[in-house]
Amino acid sequence: MLLAKAQDGKDETMLGERPHAGGSRPRERRCIVTREVLPESQLVRFVVGPENEIVPDLAVKLPGRGIWVSANRAAVERAVTKNLFSKAAKANVNSAADLAMRVEALLVSRIQDHLGLARRSGVVVLGFDTVVRAFAARRKPSLLVEARDGAEDGRRKVLAAARAQGLEPHIIDALAADELSMALGRENVIHAALFPGPLADRLVLDAERLEGFRPREAKRTGPNPVPDERYV
Repeated sequence: MLLAKAQDGKDETMLGERPHAGGSRPRERRCIVTREVLPESQLVRFVVGPENEIVPDLAVKLPGRGIWVSANRAAVERAVTKNLFSKAAKANVNSAADLAMRVEALLVSRIQDHLGLARRSGVVVLGFDTVVRAFAARRKPSLLVEARDGAEDGRRKVLAAARAQGLEPHIIDALAADELSMALGRENVIHAALFPGPLADRLVLDAERLEGFRPREAKRTGPNPVPDERYV
């Protein structure tokens, strides 16, 4: 496990928290690249590791002063090329040229872990027919997980089935079919759905961050979209 180098002081980019009527306001931080103040859910935290290297801390658990960057490839790459991590750390630190790619891979791994846990916990259903039936059942999913390289026709039909029940589920399509299949231990997974709960919430958060590293225009651009897995 990577351990961050301990440094004095709190996160330099942390702003004050103010409660509101609905509960505690999400913590906000300032991106070292854009200087925008954003919720933590739209940022990636980095820390200085034991060998003076910049380490992604997606779980926000590593010790040390946090350095926050907007959750998108361009921002992370700019932080590396402009040496902004050293400026933020007030010390010479090493940031890998492929840091954005590493963050993307870590986000994919986290999402796959969430999905694997959802399968083991029984809070996910898989396959076109099973997902469609789940929307008509008493206990209804709140989150649709679609393969980003899946056929558009199948996606439209699943969403239409949800809307026929008066539902408008949140949709994420951050992973390709092979990545979904690996996470869920089934072949050719194109459609899945999760029931409401903490796992669905964590999945949405990490999938939204991954969107910054996998732009929407890059989705389903291949000549042969993965066919619908009606038999799963």
